[in-house]
Amino acid sequence: MLETITLCADLCVVGGGMAGICAAIAAARGGAKTVLMQERPVLGGNASSEIRMWVCGAHGENNRETGIMEEIALENLRRNPTKNFHIWDTVLYDFVLREKNITLLLNCACMDAEVEEGDCADGRDRRITTVTGYQMTTQRFMRVEADFFADCSGDSILAPLTGARFREGREGKHDFNEPTYVESPDNLHMGMSCLIQGRETDRSVAFTPPPFSLKLTEKDFRHRSPRMDSSYENFWYLELGGNRDAIGDTEEVARELRALAMGTWDYVKNSGNYEADNWELEFFGFLPGKRESRRMVGEYTVTANDLLECTLFPDAVAFGGWPIDDHYPDGFYHEGRPNTNILPPRPYAVPYRALYSANVENLFFAGRNISMTHFAMSSMRVMATCALMGQAVGTAAALASQYGLTPHGVYTHRLSELQTALMDADCFLPAMVRPVGDVCRRTVLVDKNGVPVPDGDTLRNGQDRPNIHYGTTICGLSLPNGEGVEYRLGAPTAVESVHLTFDSDLDRATLPGDKCEREHATRANIRLDSPQFYLPLTLCKAFRLEADTSNGVEVLLDVDHNASRAYHVEVGRDDVTAIRLIPLENYGGAGETRVFSFDFR
Repeated sequence: MLETITLCADLCVVGGGMAGICAAIAAARGGAKTVLMQERPVLGGNASSEIRMWVCGAHGENNRETGIMEEIALENLRRNPTKNFHIWDTVLYDFVLREKNITLLLNCACMDAEVEEGDCADGRDRRITTVTGYQMTTQRFMRVEADFFADCSGDSILAPLTGARFREGREGKHDFNEPTYVESPDNLHMGMSCLIQGRETDRSVAFTPPPFSLKLTEKDFRHRSPRMDSSYENFWYLELGGNRDAIGDTEEVARELRALAMGTWDYVKNSGNYEADNWELEFFGFLPGKRESRRMVGEYTVTANDLLECTLFPDAVAFGGWPIDDHYPDGFYHEGRPNTNILPPRPYAVPYRALYSANVENLFFAGRNISMTHFAMSSMRVMATCALMGQAVGTAAALASQYGLTPHGVYTHRLSELQTALMDADCFLPAMVRPVGDVCRRTVLVDKNGVPVPDGDTLRNGQDRPNIHYGTTICGLSLPNGEGVEYRLGAPTAVESVHLTFDSDLDRATLPGDKCEREHATRANIRLDSPQFYLPLTLCKAFRLEADTSNGVEVLLDVDHNASRAYHVEVGRDDVTAIRLIPLENYGGAGETRVFSFDFR
């Protein structure tokens, strides 16, 4: 009999990909005792060194995802100048280990759940009480009792284990009146990929394929064009399985994918059609990255129309903006273009009601398995978007735990508080502005000589980034280093918190390389001339935040070698007479530092 270890928590997150990581971190920061159960030895899911898909997100100017996702991206730029996947793994691991409220269970596959059925809250018919995973390294069962559960597993493992409602396959064009080419609903879906990566060397490198390699010819690549000279070449189109069982046939499809991937490298190296003599195989993916399987059913089902019309949901808690990128089920063997590419006109909102179950009282979900149609999923599945959903779910779970509410109860009673908490944590919600205190709005911002700062209101309008949703509104000011600006309050005033947002160069224009190199946290193929990276030159490197109180000048923050875009600083004093921000230096060496927000409540 194997030993069973029982853990108790406020929230149990199943799945340690980008959505699960951000859900666990957000919940822990909100005070919730959290267990993160991950079946693999590393975190990151499809973004990890085991699979190596890029963390992609919204297209368009100034649309980069912020919040925890940007914290991770900036730390990776600081620690990982060559975009090494193994260092990337350690960055993700470190972010989870930092949170004292998280118990991390690696190598632990969720395999069972206990459910109470009956008349549950909010019209639900069941409630999860425990989940159990098998940890292969310790040969123990890990049983987690929790008030709330978040399925961030991608495959929605908690659906069959708990009876949570879910859907699979593709909807027909008349089911939700979407602009899809699928006439009638079916069980087809997007496939999975085993990726390969190459490294350019300064010498000739021979390659002999193994017997399991698939022999490919020029005909096989008439619709695919491998380009080792392009930073965009990550072999995503080595895709199979969309016309089979997305879960049950995974091992069979994986074997075929390995043969296809090895055959592709053989063709690139030995066909003579590519200048690949000096290239060697750097990485071969044995674990397939999956794009689609089960999707949970929530209180709202997001459709492609919501994305293309940019529906401004009143319960927006995240955003997306990747194209509607629907891969044809036959994958590599599809005749013609391998995918659709319909770009939403601007970032679209993700509603909170799509992130919790329609029939399980205490079940959240985040990632490619939320409540959405297949066509909408083809955009919302990308990992930076999933990370934002995870942060929303973790924040909501912490509020639910704090107030004794269900996920639906947070929607009905604490939605505004949820949205404010997300914006305070540097999450952008389309067309919404972060609340700023009334006293702050009435107080004139002055320079070191007491002269009102021109356009000072742009630092306290609750808009923490330039974005198409804000129109042409100026965002922030460039402040002289070493001089500072301040709110002079006069009489002692109660100040709850101070918010700062710096310019982290959301478009990464100050980084080296082409657009692909600048945008992605990791690299596909490694060329001899691949650039090394650093923190964005616009980012504030050193600053000081001060408050004048009855005890004199109190230093709220004194930061050197900053690697964060935003700070939300709890003050909690009623005797503040002035609040002062002094930028000291930026990474570009310019005499002024761009500040998007400096305000208080």
